[in-house]
Amino acid sequence: MLNRRGALAAFVTGVLGSLAARRTEAAVVEQPKSAPADPTEVIILWPNGAPGGEGVTAEEQIIDRTATGGPRDRAQVHTRKPTLVVFRPKKPNGAAVLLIPGGGYERVVLDKEGYETARRLNDSGYTCFVLFYRMPGDGWTAGGDAPLQDAQRAIRLIRAKAAAMGFSADRVAIMGFSAGGHLAANLTVRFDAPTYAPIDAADQLPAKPNLSALIYPVISLDTAIAHGGSRKQLLTRDASPEREAVLSPEKQVREGLSPVFLLHAADDKTVPVANSLAMFTALKAKAVPAELHVFEEGGHGFGLRFTPDKPVAAWPRLFEAFAKRHGI
Repeated sequence: MLNRRGALAAFVTGVLGSLAARRTEAAVVEQPKSAPADPTEVIILWPNGAPGGEGVTAEEQIIDRTATGGPRDRAQVHTRKPTLVVFRPKKPNGAAVLLIPGGGYERVVLDKEGYETARRLNDSGYTCFVLFYRMPGDGWTAGGDAPLQDAQRAIRLIRAKAAAMGFSADRVAIMGFSAGGHLAANLTVRFDAPTYAPIDAADQLPAKPNLSALIYPVISLDTAIAHGGSRKQLLTRDASPEREAVLSPEKQVREGLSPVFLLHAADDKTVPVANSLAMFTALKAKAVPAELHVFEEGGHGFGLRFTPDKPVAAWPRLFEAFAKRHGI
């Protein structure tokens, strides 16, 4: 149960702190008619196939949801072959970011919360990796932990390639959006959970992120504040109270976690801001470095779009300032 006074204080602090950052940066409102070409550098997470897929029958596909004249909007459903899509910066700053798009644990929204964010962070020197992860409701043996297997494996592979790709293995951040924010939060608190058997030398590397950014994240599976769709998908195989607690990151926070940046809009009707408040309160209770920004307006799923005239559009700079203070 949230401490109401603590949650209110976090909320007010986030609003005031965020509204102070009035300078907004250019947002991606509309892509040019000729959108940038997709990158061709792709890393396969599981060379011999993802674990526990014997009962999976759904076929992986990309659905183009782009509206006429609108920005590109694609989503991958039924991921069978988890991958990392690589975005290399022109001037590397020595750090990397694992990007985890949302999609309600039913799809991976690849443009808005993946590729566009990667290009924006490339401009600041970050080497970026967009994660295409498996869905918990597709029949994988690991159920709700199938996405976590992919996230753990992804960050280990990123570290294994750090020297060759020009960044430090000790400067690897993660950033998740919406349901991807839940996966990022899950990785933040359960990075050392033994979710799969090691398959190569990369799996001897740590899966602990050096910093986490949770953008309008799904956090809790408590029905009072949960995103119903994500909760349903994560608990498909086991809906026991014990499993619900394991998959509610705010209930798994412990001392010694890496710094966490949280961002939410107070008018989010899809994933209540109470999710970020719960995570922030839990982090502070365990003395984990954390920063929360709550904006009056923004709704849900804005990414770098839809908010050019609102203070929330400054969020990439707020993240970068937080990351820089913590050496990322």
